[in-house]
Amino acid sequence: MSDRWQPTGCDDAQVGAEPTECVPEQPVRGRVRRWWAWAPLFGLGLGVLAGAALRIAGRADAANLIWAAVTVAALLPAAWSMLRSLWHRHFGVDVIAVLALAGALGVGEYLAGAVIAVMLATGRSLESYAQRRATRDLRALLARAPRTARRRGPDGAIEVVPLDQVAAADRLLVGPGDVVPVDGTVDEAATLDESVVTGESRLVQRAAGEAVASGVVNAGAGFGMRATKNAAQSTYAGIVRLAQEATARKAPMVRLADRYAAAFVPFTLVLAGLGWLLSGDVVRAVAVLVVATPCPLLLATPIAIVSGLSRVARRGVLVRDGGALELLGRARTLLVDKTGTLTAGRPRAADTVVAPGGDRDEVLRLAASVEQLSPHVLATALVRQARDRGLTLTEPTGVTEEPGRGVSGRVDGRLVRVGQFTGELPEWADRARARTELAGWSAVWVSDEGGPLGAILLEDPVRPDARRTVRRLRAAGLRRIVLVTGDQAATAAQVAAMVGVDDVLARCTPQEKVARVRAEADRAVTVMVGDGVNDAPALAEAHVGVAMGATGASASADVADAVLTVDRLDRLADAVEIARYARRIAVQSATVGMGLAVLAMFVAAVGRLPPVAGAFLQEGIDVLVILNALRALRGGLRRRDVPPRTRELLAHYAAEHQAVRDVLAGLRDTADLVATDPASPRCLPAVRETHRRLTVRVLPHEAAEERQLYPALADPLGSGEATSTMSRAQVEIHRQVDLLDAQLAQTADGRLRPDQVPDLLATLYGLDAVLRLHLAQEEEEFFSLDPSDPAPARR
Repeated sequence: MSDRWQPTGCDDAQVGAEPTECVPEQPVRGRVRRWWAWAPLFGLGLGVLAGAALRIAGRADAANLIWAAVTVAALLPAAWSMLRSLWHRHFGVDVIAVLALAGALGVGEYLAGAVIAVMLATGRSLESYAQRRATRDLRALLARAPRTARRRGPDGAIEVVPLDQVAAADRLLVGPGDVVPVDGTVDEAATLDESVVTGESRLVQRAAGEAVASGVVNAGAGFGMRATKNAAQSTYAGIVRLAQEATARKAPMVRLADRYAAAFVPFTLVLAGLGWLLSGDVVRAVAVLVVATPCPLLLATPIAIVSGLSRVARRGVLVRDGGALELLGRARTLLVDKTGTLTAGRPRAADTVVAPGGDRDEVLRLAASVEQLSPHVLATALVRQARDRGLTLTEPTGVTEEPGRGVSGRVDGRLVRVGQFTGELPEWADRARARTELAGWSAVWVSDEGGPLGAILLEDPVRPDARRTVRRLRAAGLRRIVLVTGDQAATAAQVAAMVGVDDVLARCTPQEKVARVRAEADRAVTVMVGDGVNDAPALAEAHVGVAMGATGASASADVADAVLTVDRLDRLADAVEIARYARRIAVQSATVGMGLAVLAMFVAAVGRLPPVAGAFLQEGIDVLVILNALRALRGGLRRRDVPPRTRELLAHYAAEHQAVRDVLAGLRDTADLVATDPASPRCLPAVRETHRRLTVRVLPHEAAEERQLYPALADPLGSGEATSTMSRAQVEIHRQVDLLDAQLAQTADGRLRPDQVPDLLATLYGLDAVLRLHLAQEEEEFFSLDPSDPAPARR
């Protein structure tokens, strides 16, 4: 059959080489190659037409000679391909094509042989066309591989250097339209086109200090960046390696074709032999072989799978080969790691607890100011949180860091310590610590010479799209989903309940993960998803290992069968749905094509279908199933596309959630104050301020969502009823705020009466619970629909 497709552009060894060593395919050369792919079909077709003209002119011998030459021209490469397969102990369906061509020559059915030759050439040409179309996205990855970088020298001068000379910590300049050469962090705000890596076409903004992946394109003004990895370790080099492996394989549907061939080839030979034996006419055997020529297996099934490979690549998932995609389409069990997979894998500030009368923004500002110079992952979370809240950080002085203990330094002349607190905690801090332990969070204490000022509570939040993804995977056919994690049992159980898995294996070592994967794989086709180095053995053990490659875990990506190049778990569900659809189309094409061929074979065996007519009939069957296989290039996804205007609304209201969460933090503090010290003169003013913030910030936000966002979501969600539960929650929030207003109206002389406290507490804590649940549901059900930017992680 067709030769293995060789990807153009840079191969793995050339990424980072001199520009002259890696030149993408030129447009003219590409057009020549595309025309050349059709040349055998045109040549053989002209031969058949020339023979037909000679036959009409009465020169039958000359016509037969040309048709025989056409048959031989197809027989020789087909026989060579078959012999190579047999040499490698691979017995496939191409043996039927060789026997049909040889048989036609042997019995003098030269026209039938010529038609078979044209049929095979048509199949090869259609396969070549389908592969070019299906792999164009993967070829684009290779053609756009960066090869040089602009590096700043010690004196500030800019020099263009080969990519393999760039090292971590180098300072680079990325000009307008340039491809980011290596992974790094931007020195200033940047506008990027990340579609080549993530599959999402909308431009994204990256603020100073944020990470940027190699391979994305600068869509704005030039910016400076600092490299964090060299070229070989960067994101795009890994994508190039995977793209090569995914595209440089011939007929990746070998596994399915071989399963059919194991029964079809012997059946064909037996039926052809019986037709010859019972009738004594060898022409019947040749006719059977002619209509049995198995292009549906040799061409249609690989085309469907290659199309699936292209589609998952466009969704931000690179699958190594067609065999892995086929297995993904048959998967029944999923094992998934927690940290970095179901959760974000990066700590985020969930809340800030302050001493009575303290200012939570000031506590966060002090902590982030001190932590600016620390490389610790917790420091990064604090600085990011402060910048997200728009706080102005001060450059600290006298900073010292004690590993395992924390960081201290002076901010505006004030000594601030961030980290563990070893002294005796006051009552408010003790309550905060207990709350932290119950929630499975971690606390970073902020203190000065006088003692603790507050605590910043950190969590590893569940991905907003995790629960929706699990539901989609179940709908796609996965029957069993297991959470495997090295984390403690209580935290694992909370995450499992949030996302809805079937089983949990906590405090799991890498060896135990491998054993569990092996046990599950013995029962069904199993997929393992992970992101860390410790997940690599389990990924290698599974039928299909899927790595969260966007997080930069190169060890897990190197052994995985598929890599998510975008940091979104829902793309896994996309990949499974596409894989199942592509496999279904492949099986359908093979089954229908071979079924029609079998019917024609029986007709031929009883002498009712001569070889020439059978050849034309088989040609029609082959074209039919190949065109059907091309349907795998579209369809199969259950998710609905989100219109650009709806995306804008999702992004807008997702950003407003931070302000609502600020109100929630104050609401919880007020409720705690009413519960612990209702007689305090600060108590009633705090309740009034909480009511004011609920009225000014929260209720208008909810009303705007009801008016603008929910109607816009009717089409992506499939029905206007999909938002009805959220509307009902908004009614309850409004009712509770009105109830709080009525309770405040009953207060007299600026103090709370003892009999008012229970009802007031019920309202405050009720509002806190309803609002938190409502925000989490919106982020999970609605904001995770935005394919370009994950919704704020649930807290």
